[in-house]
Amino acid sequence: MAWITDHKIPVGDAAEAVFDWMQDHMGWFFDGLATVMEWIIDWVEYILLAPNEYIVIAAFVALTYALQRNWKTCLLVLVGFLFILNQNYWKETMQSMALVLSSCLVCMGIGVPIGIALAHRPRLYRSVVPVLDLMQTLPTFVYLIPAIVFFGIGTVPGLIATVVFVLPASIRQTHLGISRTPTSLVEAAQSFGATGNQLLWKVELPSATPQIMAGLNQTIMLSLSMVVIAALVGANGLGVPVLRALGQVNTSLGFESGFIIVVVAIMLDRTLRVTRK
Repeated sequence: MAWITDHKIPVGDAAEAVFDWMQDHMGWFFDGLATVMEWIIDWVEYILLAPNEYIVIAAFVALTYALQRNWKTCLLVLVGFLFILNQNYWKETMQSMALVLSSCLVCMGIGVPIGIALAHRPRLYRSVVPVLDLMQTLPTFVYLIPAIVFFGIGTVPGLIATVVFVLPASIRQTHLGISRTPTSLVEAAQSFGATGNQLLWKVELPSATPQIMAGLNQTIMLSLSMVVIAALVGANGLGVPVLRALGQVNTSLGFESGFIIVVVAIMLDRTLRVTRK
């Protein structure tokens, strides 16, 4: 037993060596990535905060109706936003929404193409599955350590940690949707001489759209669950009052801010929920 403990496999030391090497030789890449991520977050936050609150609410209600065609869901979204205004958490909510939507844009922009590529290469997908499992099961606080090392304190490391945690959801759902395209549809398209691009855009993607939308829903929900954790590294939003309430043992503040997060989660879920007809 002592021999096993005396010959510890240097997992932590190896990871630290890799991060040190990346910090020394890839600083230019992380600086550029931080600039792009910060630009995305700033623009999304500007779009949400610059207009009048009621214009933003009307836009979200209109989007909800366009996606769901259900006045009850629109009413739910309207009441939810009015409740947020009533509780005076508008700015914090929009800052959290900016982080969530930014991570969603990055995750779907990366995850959907990867999911399509993996669906067409089953052997490669089987080799990637352990990596996706690791990304989703590794404690999210662990992601914050290299994020701080590479990007410092602020919203960017929170966004990077969120993307790493959430990205597997979009990859898996896209892969599932593409790989489950009915064989009869694929064969019919091929028999009419469809090229690979035509098969993808006119058959596989339309068939996989419900699954991709489900991946979008999961991506947003998982991103929202990272709001409080992102606040630990300096990200603005609803996580800040939650952490303040924890430090002050303030039950009132904690319940208020926590309940607002629940309201935002319900609104986003109902807006993007995929209903199969």
